[in-house]
Amino acid sequence: MKNTVLTVFFYSCLKLFTEVRSSTSLLADDAKNSTLRSRIVLPEYYVKEIRPPSKQGLPVIVDFNIFVADINSINVEDMDFRVDMFVRQSWIESRLDMPENIFEEGDDYVTLPPEFFDSLWQPDPYFLNAKVSEIAALNHKFSSVTLYRNKTVKYSARMHAIIACQMEFQLYPMDIQICPIYIESFSYHKNKVRLRWGAGDVTVNPELKLLQYDIGKPVVTEETVDYMPEKSGNFSRLVVFFRFERQIGHHLIQTFAPSTLVVMLSWFSFWLGLDAIPGRVALLVTSMLTLVTMFTGLKSDIPPVAYVKALDVWMAGCMMFVFAALGEFVVVKVLDLRYQLEYDLQSSIMSRYYSTVCIPNVLSLHV
Repeated sequence: MKNTVLTVFFYSCLKLFTEVRSSTSLLADDAKNSTLRSRIVLPEYYVKEIRPPSKQGLPVIVDFNIFVADINSINVEDMDFRVDMFVRQSWIESRLDMPENIFEEGDDYVTLPPEFFDSLWQPDPYFLNAKVSEIAALNHKFSSVTLYRNKTVKYSARMHAIIACQMEFQLYPMDIQICPIYIESFSYHKNKVRLRWGAGDVTVNPELKLLQYDIGKPVVTEETVDYMPEKSGNFSRLVVFFRFERQIGHHLIQTFAPSTLVVMLSWFSFWLGLDAIPGRVALLVTSMLTLVTMFTGLKSDIPPVAYVKALDVWMAGCMMFVFAALGEFVVVKVLDLRYQLEYDLQSSIMSRYYSTVCIPNVLSLHV
């Protein structure tokens, strides 16, 4: 019995060892195949730190495309907006070896894992006015590398970015914000690398809707800049302008309509008699306090700025109407009191004149 147990135990250990060794061998073969594919595509003396060769005097052309999937928020306090986008850049890498056996039948491209991108020369575009920019990741980075038969390399990635935007609020709440994104090569000047918009340049998700803004069609341009003394030469730059127009419907309901009704309510004091002093004062003062409270709450929606906004002009106009109604009541009341004093004085003089002059003359005539 004891020998049988030992035999079974030995057989189980041997089987387990064989399976582990087989699995290890398969993983090694996979790694070998992956390395072999890299060796097939990349030549033996490939140096990824050196840009692809080109005709003398001509830069490497890098085509850029952006698909805006979502704009999460436009933060007026920090003056930035968050955007989720798919970024695609492509260029020709003439040093690659492209054997036919790496392509599937009928395809002129092959998609490789993002780790392969680390073995290639990479352009170095960056978002100049981005506060934060990162490739989206869940359990792995959402990026891929595609190789074409004509030795074109296309790198695609989904990115999150927080873009700074210098906003102006002179026309708030009827303002229009123009927010650019600057994409520029960091190390290579325009004689080495040139960025350009590819076919389709910038596309916005047609189903994208913002809570307070209407987004217009992006405007793209290409330019060359020289702004850093420590960076020699001019650098290629791509610019895309986003146009955010604030929707006025919310403010019509929450701001302009209530304040207009409060001002019209203050005009009801004109139909009250001059003797209704408590009623008039209470109505006008309550209207003024209502406007102050209303506009104090609205000003918290935007950061304090040093210039006058359209909302400030509207607020000042509403308060001036209410204040004018209160001033009209005070002026009319003062004029009425002055009229009453003059009337009482004239009545007193007339009664005294009548009692001292007219009555004795009448009595003398009768006598």
